[in-house]
Amino acid sequence: MSSRLGFYSLEPALAAAAETLFRSGSPPRAVLRRARALHALLVVSSLPSAPRPATFLVNQLLALYCRHSAVPDALALLHSTPFPSVVSYNTVLSALSRAPRHAPNAFGLFRGLYASGLRPTAPSLCAVLRAAGALRDGRAGAAAHSQALALGFLASDIVPTALLQMYSGCGSPRDANQVFGEMTPPDVVAWNCMMHCNVRYGYLERALRKFCQMVSIGLAPTESTLSSVLSGCGRSGDSHHGRALHGWVVKSEELDPDLPLQNALLDMYCCCGDLDTALRVFQRIETPDLVSWNTIIAGFSGVGDGWSAMQAFVRLNDVSCEQLAPDEYTFAAVVSAAAALPAMCSGKPLHANVIKAGLESSIFVANTLINMYFTNEEPGSAQILFDSIVVKDVIMWTEMVAGHSALGEGELALKYFISMLEEGHKVDNFSLSSALNSTADLAGLKQGEMLHAQVVKSGHEGNICVSGSLVDMYAKNGTLGCAYSVFCTIQKPDLKCWNAMIGGYGNHGDSELAFKLFGDMVHGGLQPDHVTYISLLSACSHRGLVEKGRLYWFCMMNDGIVPGFKHYTSMVNLLSRTGLLKEAVDLINRSPSAKRYPELWRILLSSCVTFKDLSIGVYAAQQALEQDPDDMSTLILFSNLYASIGKWDNVSEIRRRIRGLMTEKEPGLSWIELKKMVHVFSADDEYHTQIDDCRDELLRIKANMELSDSCENDLVSNG
Repeated sequence: MSSRLGFYSLEPALAAAAETLFRSGSPPRAVLRRARALHALLVVSSLPSAPRPATFLVNQLLALYCRHSAVPDALALLHSTPFPSVVSYNTVLSALSRAPRHAPNAFGLFRGLYASGLRPTAPSLCAVLRAAGALRDGRAGAAAHSQALALGFLASDIVPTALLQMYSGCGSPRDANQVFGEMTPPDVVAWNCMMHCNVRYGYLERALRKFCQMVSIGLAPTESTLSSVLSGCGRSGDSHHGRALHGWVVKSEELDPDLPLQNALLDMYCCCGDLDTALRVFQRIETPDLVSWNTIIAGFSGVGDGWSAMQAFVRLNDVSCEQLAPDEYTFAAVVSAAAALPAMCSGKPLHANVIKAGLESSIFVANTLINMYFTNEEPGSAQILFDSIVVKDVIMWTEMVAGHSALGEGELALKYFISMLEEGHKVDNFSLSSALNSTADLAGLKQGEMLHAQVVKSGHEGNICVSGSLVDMYAKNGTLGCAYSVFCTIQKPDLKCWNAMIGGYGNHGDSELAFKLFGDMVHGGLQPDHVTYISLLSACSHRGLVEKGRLYWFCMMNDGIVPGFKHYTSMVNLLSRTGLLKEAVDLINRSPSAKRYPELWRILLSSCVTFKDLSIGVYAAQQALEQDPDDMSTLILFSNLYASIGKWDNVSEIRRRIRGLMTEKEPGLSWIELKKMVHVFSADDEYHTQIDDCRDELLRIKANMELSDSCENDLVSNG
């Protein structure tokens, strides 16, 4: 009897203490510590001879635990309570469903609710549906839908909306639309949920129709409604409907745009590339938050306006306070925008700001910094930053592979690709494409074939970017049969694939097939670009097809493509090699590259040596030496020109000049792969381990060539 009286006298005090804690503004850790003390007092007070604690007291403690995310404590209390109520189960179910790592436990607890003999309520079903949506578990969600139907909860106010959210989370917009169609009538929350679902899965037109239907039946859209649809307009780049919605917001008398809606408008204009209007929207926000600043900086970054992004970042720092301190998204956006600017002016100071803000270990920011350094051709700085990051993700590895590949450092790109695989990361289409580009530049057929096997193994053979790189790799290695086989497997080859095939056939002597492929490409509706015409002009140059070259030059100009250095190189080479030296001079003089690149004049000078044209040759040499007076290759060609016509005094003078300029320089290298080993050679190489074998082989080839020439001469004389 004394224990019963003791518990009854303690119960009001425990309940009052729990109520006080629930309303307390103390730090969560302090609240949890006191809640656990109350829980302990409840346990020691509930002796076998004492009555069970009141349900409302247990529920108060459960609510305290769940409010402060102490889910394990809530589960322990629930399981130790002899006869918990439905409210007890619902409190814990709701907490489990809102915490992703605890969501799987919600299904077991729901079964426990059934097993206890209690009847689930609408909040019970909502919690299970929320857990299924969080886990993207469509099967569990469908089972809960069946339970809701069997228990008659589809007519409730909250379960149908929970079903909409569950199907949206599970990637089933069709099922969500069906549930929405069966609601009579749907409220504003259901309309918002349906529009958000359609926007999330790219059905902007459906979302806009729902918006119009909602307005037509007299329901007033909320700020959340408009934010969701504006987000969809931004994702799809639909500025027309975005502007119409903006006009609706301005005209609406019932709507007072809050900050999230203003940010949604700002984001829509930034995504659509209309930075002028975006800036006006930003300037009308009374107190922009960090989301506003990040959005406008990312908007400038998206249109390549690095200086404006930097100016916005500086303004943010000027007004910076605790709530507006730049975060990793701010730095990622501004570094990405500044990547095209000189690293010394913007990138490196931004890197210093990242370190100052304590975000140097953020993978998200580090990836953009690495990209910035590679864009500025500073692979050493990218390497130092990469080595400083302890935990690297696949994006960072891919940045290193792609960065080195873009700078022509194929060996390093392949090294990082192999290291990425050894670290256990899964390859993606970007890393595979970059690695294949490196093997193409290195003419590494064996490595390319191994990467092809990796492409098939990882299931990326259907990716157009990877397929294009495979075609390019085989074409540059001269394996045109394999290149064509891969090309034929692509359902809709893009311009990169066509260019690779055209360039491959053109560079390896089959210009007619290159021209045929060009015709097929144009008839297929693809517009040629500058790379296409480089390949075509190069093919004409290799075969000496002057008229064909002139035709493609005219087509290129007609397509509005401004000729670049490589176009002029191919055309000058074509005209010079066929003896049209004056026409080549006129073309070079019309070129904007004539005063910047002496290579064009050197190509002409080389042909002047062949055709022994002194006047044009001297003019070409003077133009080239005006840009680089100490250029060794130009001087050697100039000397050869005089030698070709027997002017030995001029030859001696130029060669004395060459000897005066002779300095130690790094020799050019060539390499060949044999039996899984790469052999590297340089001019006058005396150190290769098999140099004697190489000399013997050259002598043997020379003897065979002399014998072949002798046989041909005998046949001619006897014929």
